[in-house]
Amino acid sequence: MTARVRLSPPHHREMLAMKLAEFKKAGHWPTLLAAFLYFDISFMAWVALGPLIVYIARDMNLAVNEKFTLVAIPVLAGALLRVPMGILADIIGAKRTGIIAQLVVIAATASVWHFGLTSKLAIELFGLALGVGGASFAVALPQASRWYPPQYQGVVMGIAGAGNMGVVLDTLLAPSIAEHWGWQAVFGCLLIPMLMVLAYYAFAAKDAPGERKKISLKAYGALLKDSDSRWFMFFYFITFGGFVGLANALPLYFTVQYHVSGVAAGMLVALIVAFGSGFRPVGGMIADRIGGIRSLSILFGVVVAAYLVIAFMPEGPTAPAASGWALTELPRIAWVSVLLFSIGVLALGMGNGAVFQLIPLRFRHEIGLMTGLVGCAGGVGGFFLAQALGYAKGMTGGFGAGFLFFGALALLGFIGLAMVKVRWRTTWGAVSGARV
Repeated sequence: MTARVRLSPPHHREMLAMKLAEFKKAGHWPTLLAAFLYFDISFMAWVALGPLIVYIARDMNLAVNEKFTLVAIPVLAGALLRVPMGILADIIGAKRTGIIAQLVVIAATASVWHFGLTSKLAIELFGLALGVGGASFAVALPQASRWYPPQYQGVVMGIAGAGNMGVVLDTLLAPSIAEHWGWQAVFGCLLIPMLMVLAYYAFAAKDAPGERKKISLKAYGALLKDSDSRWFMFFYFITFGGFVGLANALPLYFTVQYHVSGVAAGMLVALIVAFGSGFRPVGGMIADRIGGIRSLSILFGVVVAAYLVIAFMPEGPTAPAASGWALTELPRIAWVSVLLFSIGVLALGMGNGAVFQLIPLRFRHEIGLMTGLVGCAGGVGGFFLAQALGYAKGMTGGFGAGFLFFGALALLGFIGLAMVKVRWRTTWGAVSGARV
Protein backbone atom coordinates (compact mmCIF):
# COMPACT_ATOMS: atom_id res chain seq x y z
CA MET A 1 0.00 0.00 0.00
CA THR A 2 1.53 3.26 -1.05
CA ALA A 3 1.75 5.94 1.61
CA ARG A 4 -0.19 9.08 0.77
CA VAL A 5 1.95 12.16 0.85
CA ARG A 6 0.19 15.21 2.23
CA LEU A 7 1.29 18.38 0.60
CA SER A 8 1.26 21.38 2.86
CA PRO A 9 -0.26 24.54 1.45
CA PRO A 10 2.08 27.34 0.44
CA HIS A 11 3.13 29.67 3.19
CA HIS A 12 1.25 32.96 3.48
CA ARG A 13 4.37 34.90 2.59
CA GLU A 14 4.86 32.82 -0.54
CA MET A 15 1.25 33.39 -1.52
CA LEU A 16 1.65 37.11 -0.96
CA ALA A 17 4.86 37.13 -3.00
CA MET A 18 3.07 35.34 -5.83
CA LYS A 19 0.20 37.80 -5.77
CA LEU A 20 2.59 40.73 -5.78
CA ALA A 21 4.46 39.22 -8.72
CA GLU A 22 1.20 38.78 -10.62
CA PHE A 23 0.17 42.33 -9.80
CA LYS A 24 3.53 43.65 -10.97
CA LYS A 25 3.20 41.85 -14.31
CA ALA A 26 -0.41 42.93 -14.78
CA GLY A 27 0.35 46.58 -15.45
CA HIS A 28 3.14 49.16 -15.41
CA TRP A 29 4.28 49.81 -11.86
CA PRO A 30 6.64 52.75 -12.69
CA THR A 31 3.61 54.64 -14.02
CA LEU A 32 1.60 53.68 -10.93
CA LEU A 33 4.37 55.02 -8.69
CA ALA A 34 4.74 58.16 -10.80
CA ALA A 35 0.97 58.77 -10.67
CA PHE A 36 1.02 58.29 -6.90
CA LEU A 37 3.89 60.78 -6.44
CA TYR A 38 2.33 63.30 -8.83
CA PHE A 39 -0.98 63.21 -7.00
CA ASP A 40 0.80 63.27 -3.62
CA ILE A 41 2.88 66.38 -4.26
CA SER A 42 -0.01 68.10 -6.04
CA PHE A 43 -2.27 67.35 -3.09
CA MET A 44 0.34 68.87 -0.75
CA ALA A 45 0.24 72.10 -2.72
CA TRP A 46 -3.56 72.00 -3.04
CA VAL A 47 -4.24 71.98 0.70
CA ALA A 48 -1.27 74.11 1.79
CA LEU A 49 -3.44 77.09 2.72
CA GLY A 50 -5.31 75.05 5.37
CA PRO A 51 -2.57 74.79 8.01
CA LEU A 52 -1.03 78.16 7.06
CA ILE A 53 -4.05 80.47 6.93
CA VAL A 54 -3.66 81.32 10.62
CA TYR A 55 -0.18 82.67 9.87
CA ILE A 56 -0.83 84.20 6.44
CA ALA A 57 -3.93 86.15 7.55
CA ARG A 58 -2.59 87.06 11.02
CA ASP A 59 -2.33 90.78 10.26
CA MET A 60 -5.31 91.06 7.86
CA ASN A 61 -8.09 91.33 10.45
CA LEU A 62 -10.28 88.70 8.77
CA ALA A 63 -13.40 87.16 10.33
CA VAL A 64 -13.45 83.42 11.00
CA ASN A 65 -15.92 82.69 8.19
CA GLU A 66 -13.70 84.62 5.73
CA LYS A 67 -10.76 82.40 6.65
CA PHE A 68 -12.85 79.29 6.04
CA THR A 69 -13.76 80.71 2.63
CA LEU A 70 -10.11 81.30 1.74
CA VAL A 71 -9.07 77.72 2.55
CA ALA A 72 -12.05 76.48 0.52
CA ILE A 73 -11.11 78.38 -2.68
CA PRO A 74 -8.35 75.95 -3.79
CA VAL A 75 -10.76 73.06 -3.17
CA LEU A 76 -13.44 74.56 -5.40
CA ALA A 77 -10.93 75.54 -8.07
CA GLY A 78 -9.48 72.05 -8.09
CA ALA A 79 -12.95 70.59 -8.41
CA LEU A 80 -13.96 72.77 -11.35
CA LEU A 81 -10.66 72.25 -13.17
CA ARG A 82 -10.90 68.46 -13.06
CA VAL A 83 -13.21 68.23 -16.05
CA PRO A 84 -11.09 70.41 -18.39
CA MET A 85 -7.94 68.65 -17.13
CA GLY A 86 -9.52 65.30 -17.96
CA ILE A 87 -10.41 66.54 -21.45
CA LEU A 88 -6.87 67.84 -21.97
CA ALA A 89 -5.42 64.50 -20.87
CA ASP A 90 -7.56 62.72 -23.44
CA ILE A 91 -6.44 65.13 -26.17
CA ILE A 92 -2.67 65.42 -25.59
CA GLY A 93 -2.09 62.50 -23.22
CA ALA A 94 -2.02 62.17 -19.46
CA LYS A 95 1.75 62.50 -19.19
CA ARG A 96 1.96 65.81 -21.07
CA THR A 97 -0.99 67.16 -19.11
CA GLY A 98 0.60 66.11 -15.82
CA ILE A 99 3.87 67.84 -16.69
CA ILE A 100 2.12 71.07 -17.69
CA ALA A 101 0.01 71.08 -14.53
CA GLN A 102 3.03 70.54 -12.31
CA LEU A 103 4.88 73.41 -13.98
CA VAL A 104 1.92 75.75 -13.34
CA VAL A 105 1.78 74.90 -9.63
CA ILE A 106 5.57 75.12 -9.29
CA ALA A 107 5.57 78.59 -10.88
CA ALA A 108 2.81 79.84 -8.54
CA THR A 109 4.53 78.37 -5.49
CA ALA A 110 7.88 79.92 -6.42
CA SER A 111 6.20 83.30 -6.89
CA VAL A 112 4.61 83.23 -3.43
CA TRP A 113 7.85 82.03 -1.85
CA HIS A 114 9.63 85.05 -3.34
CA PHE A 115 6.97 87.79 -3.20
CA GLY A 116 4.61 86.66 -0.43
CA LEU A 117 0.86 87.32 -0.09
CA THR A 118 -0.11 90.78 1.09
CA SER A 119 -3.87 90.94 0.54
CA LYS A 120 -7.01 88.84 0.58
CA LEU A 121 -7.18 89.07 -3.24
CA ALA A 122 -3.63 87.73 -3.53
CA ILE A 123 -4.57 84.74 -1.36
CA GLU A 124 -7.65 84.10 -3.51
CA LEU A 125 -5.63 84.20 -6.76
CA PHE A 126 -3.01 81.89 -5.30
CA GLY A 127 -5.80 79.56 -4.22
CA LEU A 128 -7.01 79.41 -7.82
CA ALA A 129 -3.51 78.44 -9.00
CA LEU A 130 -3.30 75.73 -6.34
CA GLY A 131 -6.53 74.35 -7.75
CA VAL A 132 -4.49 73.05 -10.71
CA GLY A 133 -2.82 70.76 -8.19
CA GLY A 134 -6.17 69.51 -6.99
CA ALA A 135 -7.21 68.78 -10.56
CA SER A 136 -4.32 66.30 -10.83
CA PHE A 137 -6.82 63.70 -9.64
CA ALA A 138 -8.40 63.64 -13.11
CA VAL A 139 -5.03 62.87 -14.68
CA ALA A 140 -3.15 60.61 -12.26
CA LEU A 141 -5.90 58.09 -11.47
CA PRO A 142 -6.99 57.32 -15.06
CA GLN A 143 -3.34 57.19 -16.09
CA ALA A 144 -2.71 54.40 -13.56
CA SER A 145 -6.08 52.68 -14.01
CA ARG A 146 -5.77 52.15 -17.77
CA TRP A 147 -2.74 49.89 -17.27
CA TYR A 148 -4.54 47.29 -15.09
CA PRO A 149 -7.32 44.67 -15.55
CA PRO A 150 -10.66 44.78 -13.65
CA GLN A 151 -9.67 42.54 -10.73
CA TYR A 152 -6.96 45.03 -9.66
CA GLN A 153 -8.93 48.26 -10.02
CA GLY A 154 -9.70 48.63 -6.32
CA VAL A 155 -6.10 48.38 -5.19
CA VAL A 156 -4.70 50.36 -8.14
CA MET A 157 -7.08 53.26 -7.69
CA GLY A 158 -6.47 53.05 -3.96
CA ILE A 159 -2.69 53.28 -4.38
CA ALA A 160 -2.86 56.13 -6.89
CA GLY A 161 -5.48 57.92 -4.82
CA ALA A 162 -3.45 57.47 -1.63
CA GLY A 163 -1.39 60.37 -2.90
CA ASN A 164 -3.73 62.44 -0.75
CA MET A 165 -1.43 61.55 2.16
CA GLY A 166 0.47 64.68 1.11
CA VAL A 167 -1.89 66.55 3.39
CA VAL A 168 -0.34 64.69 6.35
CA LEU A 169 3.06 66.22 5.62
CA ASP A 170 1.48 69.64 5.11
CA THR A 171 -0.32 69.72 8.44
CA LEU A 172 2.57 68.10 10.31
CA LEU A 173 5.46 70.21 9.05
CA ALA A 174 4.07 73.49 7.70
CA PRO A 175 3.13 75.14 11.05
CA SER A 176 6.52 74.32 12.62
CA ILE A 177 8.39 75.73 9.62
CA ALA A 178 6.16 78.81 9.70
CA GLU A 179 6.85 79.32 13.44
CA HIS A 180 10.63 79.15 13.02
CA TRP A 181 11.33 80.68 9.59
CA GLY A 182 8.07 82.33 8.50
CA TRP A 183 5.23 80.97 6.40
CA GLN A 184 6.90 81.87 3.06
CA ALA A 185 9.67 79.40 3.88
CA VAL A 186 7.08 76.61 3.74
CA PHE A 187 6.58 77.18 0.02
CA GLY A 188 10.34 77.34 -0.51
CA CYS A 189 10.67 73.93 1.13
CA LEU A 190 7.74 72.61 -0.89
CA LEU A 191 9.50 73.48 -4.14
CA ILE A 192 12.24 70.90 -3.49
CA PRO A 193 10.05 67.75 -3.59
CA MET A 194 7.89 69.30 -6.31
CA LEU A 195 10.89 69.56 -8.64
CA MET A 196 12.09 66.06 -7.73
CA VAL A 197 8.69 64.52 -8.46
CA LEU A 198 8.41 66.38 -11.75
CA ALA A 199 11.76 64.94 -12.82
CA TYR A 200 10.77 61.36 -11.93
CA TYR A 201 7.33 61.70 -13.49
CA ALA A 202 8.80 62.99 -16.77
CA PHE A 203 11.23 60.04 -16.80
CA ALA A 204 9.08 57.11 -15.61
CA ALA A 205 5.41 57.76 -16.40
CA LYS A 206 3.98 56.33 -19.61
CA ASP A 207 0.55 56.57 -21.19
CA ALA A 208 -1.20 53.20 -21.55
CA PRO A 209 -1.06 51.67 -25.05
CA GLY A 210 -4.03 52.06 -27.32
CA GLU A 211 -5.62 54.92 -29.17
CA ARG A 212 -6.84 57.79 -27.02
CA LYS A 213 -10.51 58.53 -27.38
CA LYS A 214 -11.08 62.24 -27.87
CA ILE A 215 -13.54 63.55 -25.29
CA SER A 216 -15.73 66.64 -25.56
CA LEU A 217 -17.98 68.52 -23.18
CA LYS A 218 -20.89 66.96 -25.03
CA ALA A 219 -19.63 63.53 -23.96
CA TYR A 220 -19.65 64.65 -20.34
CA GLY A 221 -23.21 65.85 -20.77
CA ALA A 222 -24.25 62.53 -22.25
CA LEU A 223 -22.64 60.64 -19.37
CA LEU A 224 -24.43 62.83 -16.84
CA LYS A 225 -27.74 61.53 -18.19
CA ASP A 226 -26.83 58.10 -16.82
CA SER A 227 -28.22 57.84 -13.29
CA ASP A 228 -25.30 55.64 -12.19
CA SER A 229 -22.83 58.43 -12.89
CA ARG A 230 -24.86 60.82 -10.75
CA TRP A 231 -24.95 58.30 -7.90
CA PHE A 232 -21.19 57.91 -8.02
CA MET A 233 -20.77 61.69 -8.00
CA PHE A 234 -23.00 61.95 -4.94
CA PHE A 235 -21.16 59.18 -3.10
CA TYR A 236 -17.79 60.81 -3.80
CA PHE A 237 -19.19 64.22 -2.87
CA ILE A 238 -19.65 62.69 0.59
CA THR A 239 -16.46 60.63 0.96
CA PHE A 240 -13.77 62.69 -0.77
CA GLY A 241 -15.59 65.95 -0.05
CA GLY A 242 -15.59 65.06 3.63
CA PHE A 243 -11.91 64.12 3.57
CA VAL A 244 -10.50 67.11 1.72
CA GLY A 245 -12.93 69.54 3.37
CA LEU A 246 -11.83 68.43 6.83
CA ALA A 247 -8.16 68.39 5.82
CA ASN A 248 -8.45 72.06 4.88
CA ALA A 249 -10.78 73.19 7.66
CA LEU A 250 -9.62 71.26 10.72
CA PRO A 251 -6.43 73.27 11.43
CA LEU A 252 -8.58 76.40 11.70
CA TYR A 253 -11.36 74.49 13.49
CA PHE A 254 -9.03 73.31 16.27
CA THR A 255 -7.57 76.78 16.81
CA VAL A 256 -11.09 78.26 17.13
CA GLN A 257 -13.01 75.45 18.86
CA TYR A 258 -10.32 74.21 21.25
CA HIS A 259 -7.96 77.21 21.32
CA VAL A 260 -4.86 75.20 20.43
CA SER A 261 -1.68 76.65 18.95
CA GLY A 262 -1.05 76.51 15.23
CA VAL A 263 1.68 73.90 15.64
CA ALA A 264 -0.50 71.72 17.88
CA ALA A 265 -3.42 72.01 15.45
CA GLY A 266 -1.18 70.91 12.59
CA MET A 267 0.03 67.86 14.50
CA LEU A 268 -3.51 66.87 15.47
CA VAL A 269 -4.80 67.19 11.93
CA ALA A 270 -1.79 65.28 10.57
CA LEU A 271 -2.71 62.40 12.87
CA ILE A 272 -6.36 62.53 11.80
CA VAL A 273 -5.87 62.73 8.04
CA ALA A 274 -3.19 60.02 8.13
CA PHE A 275 -6.00 57.56 8.82
CA GLY A 276 -7.99 58.72 5.79
CA SER A 277 -5.09 58.77 3.33
CA GLY A 278 -3.31 55.67 4.62
CA PHE A 279 -6.44 53.51 4.62
CA ARG A 280 -7.69 54.48 1.17
CA PRO A 281 -5.90 51.51 -0.47
CA VAL A 282 -7.25 49.29 2.31
CA GLY A 283 -10.74 50.47 1.43
CA GLY A 284 -10.11 49.50 -2.18
CA MET A 285 -8.74 46.07 -1.23
CA ILE A 286 -11.66 45.33 1.09
CA ALA A 287 -14.05 46.41 -1.64
CA ASP A 288 -12.31 44.03 -4.04
CA ARG A 289 -12.87 41.25 -1.49
CA ILE A 290 -16.42 41.84 -0.21
CA GLY A 291 -17.79 44.24 -2.83
CA GLY A 292 -17.84 48.00 -3.01
CA ILE A 293 -21.53 48.29 -2.18
CA ARG A 294 -21.31 46.36 1.07
CA SER A 295 -18.13 48.05 2.28
CA LEU A 296 -19.38 51.52 1.34
CA SER A 297 -22.67 50.95 3.18
CA ILE A 298 -20.82 50.08 6.38
CA LEU A 299 -18.50 53.06 6.02
CA PHE A 300 -21.38 55.50 5.48
CA GLY A 301 -22.90 54.25 8.73
CA VAL A 302 -19.66 55.00 10.57
CA VAL A 303 -19.46 58.49 9.05
CA VAL A 304 -23.04 59.30 10.07
CA ALA A 305 -22.33 58.28 13.68
CA ALA A 306 -19.07 60.24 13.82
CA TYR A 307 -20.56 63.46 12.41
CA LEU A 308 -23.55 63.20 14.73
CA VAL A 309 -21.44 62.97 17.87
CA ILE A 310 -18.99 65.67 16.71
CA ALA A 311 -21.88 68.06 16.04
CA PHE A 312 -22.72 68.12 19.75
CA MET A 313 -19.18 68.38 21.11
CA PRO A 314 -18.76 71.41 23.42
CA GLU A 315 -16.15 74.11 22.93
CA GLY A 316 -12.87 73.68 24.80
CA PRO A 317 -11.59 75.92 27.60
CA THR A 318 -9.67 79.08 26.73
CA ALA A 319 -5.88 78.70 26.82
CA PRO A 320 -3.91 80.79 29.33
CA ALA A 321 -1.43 81.90 26.66
CA ALA A 322 -2.38 83.95 23.61
CA SER A 323 -0.65 81.44 21.32
CA GLY A 324 -3.06 78.68 22.46
CA TRP A 325 -2.69 75.27 24.08
CA ALA A 326 0.50 73.36 23.33
CA LEU A 327 0.20 69.71 22.35
CA THR A 328 1.20 68.50 25.82
CA GLU A 329 -1.36 70.79 27.48
CA LEU A 330 -4.45 69.95 25.45
CA PRO A 331 -7.69 69.58 27.43
CA ARG A 332 -9.32 66.14 27.43
CA ILE A 333 -12.24 67.30 25.28
CA ALA A 334 -9.82 68.10 22.44
CA TRP A 335 -8.40 64.55 22.52
CA VAL A 336 -11.90 63.09 22.45
CA SER A 337 -12.59 65.18 19.37
CA VAL A 338 -9.36 63.93 17.75
CA LEU A 339 -10.48 60.33 18.32
CA LEU A 340 -13.90 60.95 16.77
CA PHE A 341 -12.45 62.75 13.76
CA SER A 342 -9.90 59.97 13.27
CA ILE A 343 -12.65 57.35 13.12
CA GLY A 344 -14.75 59.44 10.77
CA VAL A 345 -11.88 60.36 8.45
CA LEU A 346 -10.70 56.75 8.35
CA ALA A 347 -14.16 55.74 7.13
CA LEU A 348 -14.16 58.57 4.59
CA GLY A 349 -10.74 57.55 3.24
CA MET A 350 -11.75 53.91 2.93
CA GLY A 351 -14.97 55.07 1.31
CA ASN A 352 -12.92 56.85 -1.36
CA GLY A 353 -11.24 53.54 -2.19
CA ALA A 354 -14.58 51.71 -2.24
CA VAL A 355 -16.17 54.20 -4.64
CA PHE A 356 -13.26 53.85 -7.04
CA GLN A 357 -13.42 50.09 -6.87
CA LEU A 358 -16.90 50.31 -8.38
CA ILE A 359 -16.45 53.06 -10.96
CA PRO A 360 -14.04 51.24 -13.32
CA LEU A 361 -16.29 48.18 -13.22
CA ARG A 362 -19.29 50.19 -14.39
CA PHE A 363 -17.53 52.71 -16.65
CA ARG A 364 -14.43 50.87 -17.83
CA HIS A 365 -14.32 52.62 -21.21
CA GLU A 366 -15.25 56.02 -19.80
CA ILE A 367 -12.86 56.00 -16.82
CA GLY A 368 -11.25 59.30 -17.82
CA LEU A 369 -14.64 60.97 -18.14
CA MET A 370 -15.89 59.51 -14.88
CA THR A 371 -12.77 60.39 -12.95
CA GLY A 372 -13.19 64.00 -14.03
CA LEU A 373 -16.88 64.11 -13.16
CA VAL A 374 -16.64 62.22 -9.88
CA GLY A 375 -13.47 64.03 -8.87
CA CYS A 376 -15.17 67.34 -9.57
CA ALA A 377 -18.08 66.33 -7.36
CA GLY A 378 -15.70 65.31 -4.59
CA GLY A 379 -13.87 68.62 -4.70
CA VAL A 380 -17.15 70.55 -4.65
CA GLY A 381 -18.10 68.51 -1.59
CA GLY A 382 -14.90 69.63 0.13
CA PHE A 383 -15.66 73.26 -0.68
CA PHE A 384 -19.17 72.98 0.71
CA LEU A 385 -17.99 71.29 3.90
CA ALA A 386 -15.50 74.05 4.65
CA GLN A 387 -18.10 76.70 3.75
CA ALA A 388 -20.78 74.97 5.83
CA LEU A 389 -18.54 75.07 8.90
CA GLY A 390 -17.75 78.75 8.30
CA TYR A 391 -21.40 79.68 7.81
CA ALA A 392 -22.46 77.64 10.85
CA LYS A 393 -19.91 79.44 13.02
CA GLY A 394 -20.89 82.85 11.69
CA MET A 395 -24.66 82.33 12.01
CA THR A 396 -24.98 80.20 15.16
CA GLY A 397 -21.73 80.75 17.00
CA GLY A 398 -20.86 77.03 16.74
CA PHE A 399 -19.94 74.40 14.16
CA GLY A 400 -22.63 71.84 15.00
CA ALA A 401 -25.05 72.72 12.20
CA GLY A 402 -22.34 72.19 9.57
CA PHE A 403 -21.54 68.70 10.82
CA LEU A 404 -25.22 67.80 11.09
CA PHE A 405 -25.73 68.81 7.47
CA PHE A 406 -22.96 66.53 6.21
CA GLY A 407 -24.08 63.75 8.53
CA ALA A 408 -27.49 63.94 6.86
CA LEU A 409 -25.83 63.69 3.44
CA ALA A 410 -23.95 60.54 4.54
CA LEU A 411 -27.27 59.08 5.69
CA LEU A 412 -28.74 59.82 2.26
CA GLY A 413 -25.74 58.07 0.73
CA PHE A 414 -26.49 54.98 2.82
CA ILE A 415 -30.12 55.03 1.70
CA GLY A 416 -29.07 55.57 -1.93
CA LEU A 417 -26.87 52.47 -1.88
CA ALA A 418 -29.79 50.43 -0.54
CA MET A 419 -31.89 51.67 -3.46
CA VAL A 420 -29.43 50.77 -6.25
CA LYS A 421 -27.60 47.70 -4.96
CA VAL A 422 -29.95 45.05 -6.40
CA ARG A 423 -29.98 46.64 -9.86
CA TRP A 424 -26.22 47.14 -9.89
CA ARG A 425 -25.48 43.54 -8.83
CA THR A 426 -27.86 42.02 -11.36
CA THR A 427 -26.87 44.15 -14.37
CA TRP A 428 -23.35 45.46 -14.94
CA GLY A 429 -22.10 43.96 -11.68
CA ALA A 430 -22.96 40.43 -12.85
CA VAL A 431 -20.66 40.73 -15.89
CA SER A 432 -17.94 42.93 -14.40
CA GLY A 433 -15.58 40.10 -13.45
CA ALA A 434 -15.26 41.34 -9.86
CA ARG A 435 -17.26 41.61 -6.65
CA VAL A 436 -19.82 44.42 -6.57
